[in-house]
Amino acid sequence: MESIWFASCPIERRNPLDRDIKTDIAVIGAGMTGILTAYKLQKTGKSVVVLEANRIASGQTGKTTAKLTSQHGLFYHRMIQDWGEEKARLYAQANENAIEAYRGLVQEEQIDCDFETTDAYVYSQNAEMLKKEALAAQKLGICASFVPTPHFPIDAAGAVKFQNQAQFHPLKLIAPLAQKLTIYENTLVLSVDAHQIKTNRGTVWASKIIFACHYPFIIFPGMYFARMHQERSYVLALENADPPEGMWIGADEHSYSLRHWRNMLLFGGESHRTGKNRQGRRYQALRQKARELFPNSRETAAWSAQDCITPDHIPYIGSYAPSRPDWLIATGFQKWGMTTAMTAAEILCDQLCSKENPYADLFRPGRFSAQSIPGAAEEGAQAMRGLGKRFFQVPRETAETIPQGHGGVVWETGKKTGVLKDQSGKTFSVSPHCPHMGCQLEWNPDEQSWDCPCHGSRFDRQGNLLEGPAQTGISHS
Repeated sequence: MESIWFASCPIERRNPLDRDIKTDIAVIGAGMTGILTAYKLQKTGKSVVVLEANRIASGQTGKTTAKLTSQHGLFYHRMIQDWGEEKARLYAQANENAIEAYRGLVQEEQIDCDFETTDAYVYSQNAEMLKKEALAAQKLGICASFVPTPHFPIDAAGAVKFQNQAQFHPLKLIAPLAQKLTIYENTLVLSVDAHQIKTNRGTVWASKIIFACHYPFIIFPGMYFARMHQERSYVLALENADPPEGMWIGADEHSYSLRHWRNMLLFGGESHRTGKNRQGRRYQALRQKARELFPNSRETAAWSAQDCITPDHIPYIGSYAPSRPDWLIATGFQKWGMTTAMTAAEILCDQLCSKENPYADLFRPGRFSAQSIPGAAEEGAQAMRGLGKRFFQVPRETAETIPQGHGGVVWETGKKTGVLKDQSGKTFSVSPHCPHMGCQLEWNPDEQSWDCPCHGSRFDRQGNLLEGPAQTGISHS
């Protein structure tokens, strides 16, 4: 399940933390956001260290489709209606500026990362909505147009075309930047208290702390667990698929994402809320669609990614919480992590250098809006359902009824147990409760993992931690 980025660009390993240290700024997370932020701050003369629980770029950065675009689905028409034209223009400008910042960084550092200027398209069966989106984007200053008959293998009523967008190889960009930074790999942050960061390898004291770890693991303050959910999506790398020009994404239900890299097509889709994949068959459905659209293609890789979704669909970038003035955060990037990583790096760097940033208020984590109320209510309801299943639902399955190669929560020896049955019929048991906040886990048959439907933590079949916000694995029963 390794992405083409890892397969084509190994990154030099870094040693874990081996002593207690002090620094001006500690960045938690060595993905694109953490690396870009640390790089920019270090250039201002500040002392910066980056703490990474696993390997550099081992999280979502290594699993992205690596599109750099201000085109975020059918977004701007709705944003103008909900937020007004001024804020929508700021959002568009922030993303357009992020693309240019990447372009400038690649030129300044002379990085060979397969950076390519191209167009981005959002397609749909709803031509009227596409036309409204094109007009909204034009009003905000984006070079956009409605394309009535796109040259595209999927049936659609048209597309909205954004010009001068870009795509790249994320690890080829990160690798040379990481060489300039102090990074400690395999250094898991266990707790953060004021200016003290305790890890499994030692303690770090920092004047400022940046949470760039995809989903914040601190429950209070901030309460980000009640303000976001996570979604999974799946990608195939296909050879001999004759990819269309540009980058594509669908706006309708059961739509797909497409972009090329060298002679390959990256074909993605089948998104769902993490922990909501009981039936599985996501890869199966994606492969079936690939065979329909590209019958002569050959699969060379398959992997999945996870995205944090905020209720109002605007990321949280800035101060972590009023009671923690020296903590900063960047999270909730939706499905546009690479573009937003640059926006986040610039906002955080400006904030720590006491510079005004025109986009800071738009992305402010402490904002409150009427648009976020329904989504926040659903996040709370989802968490209550997850906790309710733990305490009030009696499992219907037994270890005997679980098919070989599958898992499920069963009642065993007077308690709930997560049981996996391998192809030989041997069973393996784990605790079915997420250590983050206690929600009942669900078995994900596509990825052979235990997933949390409340906040998106994931664990492998042996109970080892795969994705946060949980910080520990699930114990064997």
